[in-house]
Amino acid sequence: MKSEALEQLLKGVATGNITPELALERLKNLDFENVEDFAKIDHHRNIRTGFPEVIWGPGKKPEQILKIMKVMRHKNPVVMATRIEPEVYQKLQDKIANIYYYEDAKICAIISDFPTPKHKGIITILSAGTADLPVAEEAAVTATLCGFPVKRLWDVGVAGIHRLLSNKHLIAEADVLIVVAGMEGALPSVVAGLADSPVIAVPTSVGYGANLDGLAPLLTMLNSCAPGIGVVNIDNGFGAAILAGQIIRMGEKLAKK
Repeated sequence: MKSEALEQLLKGVATGNITPELALERLKNLDFENVEDFAKIDHHRNIRTGFPEVIWGPGKKPEQILKIMKVMRHKNPVVMATRIEPEVYQKLQDKIANIYYYEDAKICAIISDFPTPKHKGIITILSAGTADLPVAEEAAVTATLCGFPVKRLWDVGVAGIHRLLSNKHLIAEADVLIVVAGMEGALPSVVAGLADSPVIAVPTSVGYGANLDGLAPLLTMLNSCAPGIGVVNIDNGFGAAILAGQIIRMGEKLAKK
């Protein structure tokens, strides 16, 4: 946003010609920052959506990720990059302060202090098998960095359904459930049949040939007979966490009305 436009906007608020609410609406869509000639950082995304912009790691050079993170850190309490391989993190860790790597989730974040929950709603994340943990951890770490309380329940797939049923209390306590499963993807249907809270299903690319790199569980989840299930894309733990956070934040917003 150019300084002249910002000055006019502030003068309009000061004189009463523009309400603070209208000024905020205008600011939501105006401010971005160039990073050389390869990126434009959307600093106001947090104002518009409640969540800051997040860096997608694959396809970017470590040097580009580093420059983007350095620009973002001055205007965001948490800077996060997803799908960061260990060798990329090794190139970043000595060049930027307060950087932390969540190896299982492959998330790299700049944080001054480990985040404490800012919201009351609990996001409970279930994984069908151990092989689904990278996607489940991506969801768990994303939700934690965004300020949501997270509970984990790993390796409770339908092949040993007693493992799930012995943890029904965790399902009952959850405000939003994220269920991560590969193979045939049956777990979200079972969980939705037990839960009174929204279920976000995440298909993974884990499975034998007919799993079709996650297409089989994706179709299973889309065709579930259990109501109350929303489905995100294959291996998209990040997207599931953001959706869960939006659901909780909307509940908080409605409670204030």
